[in-house]
Amino acid sequence: MNIAIMCHNRKQELMVQFCTAYCGLLSKHTLCATNATGRMVAEATGLPVNLFLSHEHGGIEQIGQRIIYNEIDMVLFFNYPQDTDMDDSVMYITRLCDQHSVPMATNVATAEMLITAWPGAIWTGASA
Repeated sequence: MNIAIMCHNRKQELMVQFCTAYCGLLSKHTLCATNATGRMVAEATGLPVNLFLSHEHGGIEQIGQRIIYNEIDMVLFFNYPQDTDMDDSVMYITRLCDQHSVPMATNVATAEMLITAWPGAIWTGASA
């Protein structure tokens, strides 16, 4: 499964913690991410992450194109709802996921449900 990971700058540490906790499950899949988030996750977890451009340079659009071409199976986009600057990016990815039936999580609770409930996921605890 191809999983795209993205997040607001204020949620990067949370994304790293999430990916660390679910490293065992995530290691069975192909991860891609915008540049800064992907580097942080890769350095903290040792997981291979395919890096796209940074958010400011078109990384969101690159991932959006992969959603359109059915190359992404799940999106984890941890949002910071108090920041209105990210609203356009979040809405762009949300619309694409809705249009192409790609499951998307914008918070940890939903991400946990998606990761652990996905067909083929073997749940043995958060550090699986």
